[in-house]
Amino acid sequence: MERPKKAYEIGELDQYLFGQGNHYEIYKKLGAHVVKDGRREGVYFAVWAPHAENVSVVGDFNGWDVKANPMERNEPLGIYTAFVPGVQTGSLYKFCIETYKGELIYKADPYANSAEMRPGTASRIADILNLKWSDAKWMEKRAEWDHHTQPISIYEVHIGSWKRHPEPDKEGFYSYREMAHALTDYVKEMGYTHVELMGIAEYPFDGSWGYQVTGYFAPTSRYGSPQDFAYMVNYLHKNKIGVILDWVPAHFPRDAHGLADFDGTPTYEYADPRKGEHPDWGTKIFDYSKNEVKNFLIANALFWIEHYHVDGLRVDAVASMLYLDYGKQDGQWAPNKYGGNENLEAIEFFKHLNSVILGRNPGALMIAEESTAWPKVTGRPEDDGLGFSLKWNMGWMHDFTEYMKLDPYFRKGHHNQMTFAMTYAYSENYVLVLSHDEVVHLKCSMLNKMPGVGFDKFANLKVGYAFMMGHPGKKLLFMGQEFAQLREWSEARELDWFLLAEKEHVAVQEFYKDLLHLYKRNKAMYELDTSYEGFEWVNADDGYRSIYSFIRHSKDNKKNLLFVCNFTPIEREDYRVGVPRRKQYKLVFNSDEVKYGGTGEERPLVYRAVKKECDGRPYSFGYKLPPYGVAVFEF
Repeated sequence: MERPKKAYEIGELDQYLFGQGNHYEIYKKLGAHVVKDGRREGVYFAVWAPHAENVSVVGDFNGWDVKANPMERNEPLGIYTAFVPGVQTGSLYKFCIETYKGELIYKADPYANSAEMRPGTASRIADILNLKWSDAKWMEKRAEWDHHTQPISIYEVHIGSWKRHPEPDKEGFYSYREMAHALTDYVKEMGYTHVELMGIAEYPFDGSWGYQVTGYFAPTSRYGSPQDFAYMVNYLHKNKIGVILDWVPAHFPRDAHGLADFDGTPTYEYADPRKGEHPDWGTKIFDYSKNEVKNFLIANALFWIEHYHVDGLRVDAVASMLYLDYGKQDGQWAPNKYGGNENLEAIEFFKHLNSVILGRNPGALMIAEESTAWPKVTGRPEDDGLGFSLKWNMGWMHDFTEYMKLDPYFRKGHHNQMTFAMTYAYSENYVLVLSHDEVVHLKCSMLNKMPGVGFDKFANLKVGYAFMMGHPGKKLLFMGQEFAQLREWSEARELDWFLLAEKEHVAVQEFYKDLLHLYKRNKAMYELDTSYEGFEWVNADDGYRSIYSFIRHSKDNKKNLLFVCNFTPIEREDYRVGVPRRKQYKLVFNSDEVKYGGTGEERPLVYRAVKKECDGRPYSFGYKLPPYGVAVFEF
C-alpha cells in the first residue's frame, strides 16, 4: 500500500490537473521548495521530465554528485521528486537528467525561484513564501479598476541601463531596492501612471535584453534577490505607480542549461522543427498542443500577477505565435489541418490564458505586442477574440515615425499618414507605442529621426509628442526619449543623463512632463478612448499647411479639449480654427512658452468664438500659431 502523500508533495490530483493543463498554481509543487518533514528541514525537489531514464538533483550541498540524491519517478506524467534534508536557502542546484540515449545532461530548474548570477547557470534555492507586502490599498483599488476609462501612460524601462552604478563591485547594476526609490521619484515627477520593465525573468545573455528567458519563475539575479524585487513592486504601488512586465511565451533559447530538449527530447518545444524553431532568431517555439507546456506558461503568468502583485504583462511577439509561417520561407513551415497558416493551438492558448488571468485578477492587464491586422485581439474569447486587454498599435507607430522623418516640405503629400489610424482606432483597445524597438539597430533615437538641424529637430519631436498624447489610445514611451536622447539605446551603458545640462533637452523633458500631467488631469484625454464619442476631427484635411486640429470629449461634455498641431516651420499669424460652440476657449497648453524652448511671446489665455464660418463650422476664433506650434484649449 502506497504511503499517504505529505501536503508539499506531488499528489494524484496535482498530476491530473497538470495533465489537463489546469493546475494554475503548479509552481507551488514543481521546482524547489523549503519544507519541514517531521523534525527534518530540507528542500522538496520536483521536475517534469517525461522521457528521462533517470533524474538526480545535484548541487553545492552534495558536491554535485550525480549518485547522492536520485529522484523518484511519479506516474503517469513522469514527474521526478526527492526530499533532500539539510539543504539551505541560497544553495545552488541543477537536475542531472539521464536521457533515453544514456547521456547525462545538466539542466537548470524550469520552476526555480532564483538563479545564479550569470555567467553561472545553476538555479538557487529561495524561500518566497513570506514576501513582505504593504500595498493592500493598491491591490483593493486594482480589483475595481477599469482600464478602458482610466489614464495609462507607460514608461518603458530597462533597469540595467536606466542608470549605471558607479561602484565597481556592482557590475554597473543598481539593485531592485535602489531602483525602487530612484525610479519612483522620477516617474512620479514626470507624471507616468505605469512602468513597464524589460528583462525581469532570468536570462543568460545581456544582449538579448531579457527576451531569451531561461528562468521563467526567477527575477533576474542581476539586480538582487526575489525579496528585493518584491520590495520594488511594493514601493512603486505605495506610490500609486503600476508595474507591467515584459513576458515572453513565444520562444526560448537553445542554451544547454535551459528548456531546449529538456529531458533529451523536445519537451517544451514542438518536435517538428517546422513548428518548433524560429530560423531568424535561432530559438525554440513552445509546443502549445501540450497541456503541461500550456500549464507552465499560464501558471507563470499567474505567478507574476498573483504572487508578485504585478499589474500586467506585455506579451512579446504575439504575431510570431499566431502565424505558422512567421519569419519563415516556403518549406520551413507546415500548414494547419485546414491548410492555413494560423497556429490553431496558439489561438486556443491565448483564449485560455487571458480568460484565466483576467477572470481571476480583475483590473490586471494583458497587453499584446501584435504587429498584424489579426482580428479581435482585444475581443472577448466568447466572440472568438483572443481576450487581451490592450494591443500595441504598431500600424500607428509605423505611420507616425515615417511621417515625422519627412522634411516638412514633403509632409503635405503624406498628410493621411497621421489621420489613417483613426479609421481603425476603435477596432481594438490600443496603446500608442514608441518603444525600445524604435531606437535600436540603426533606427536612430527619436530625436535623430527628426528632419533638420538644431531647433527644427527638437521642435519636430515636441509637436510629434503632443499629437501622440492627444490621439486616442493609451501611451507608451521608452526611457531616454522623454529628454531627447541623441544616441541609440544600448543595454551596456546608462542613458545620457548628462544631456540635461543642455537647455534644449531640458525643454523637451519639461514639454513631455507637462503633457503627461495634462493627460492625467483631463478625463477628455482618456475616458472615451474606446468610443467614437471621445474624438472629433475639426480639420483632418489641412494637408497644404500640415496642420491637424481635433477635439477630445469628456463623458459629461463639461471639460473638452481642442488640439491644434502645426507640423511645419511656418508661422501662421492669422490661423483660424472652427469650433462647435460660441463659447470661451481657454489656452491650457502652449508650446511657445520659454520653458519649452519657445519665444515666450505673451498671448491671451482666453479666446471668444465669434460667428464666422471656418472648417465647416459656424463659429471660430483666431490664434497666432508659431512654427511647429502646439496649442490646447479647454472649453
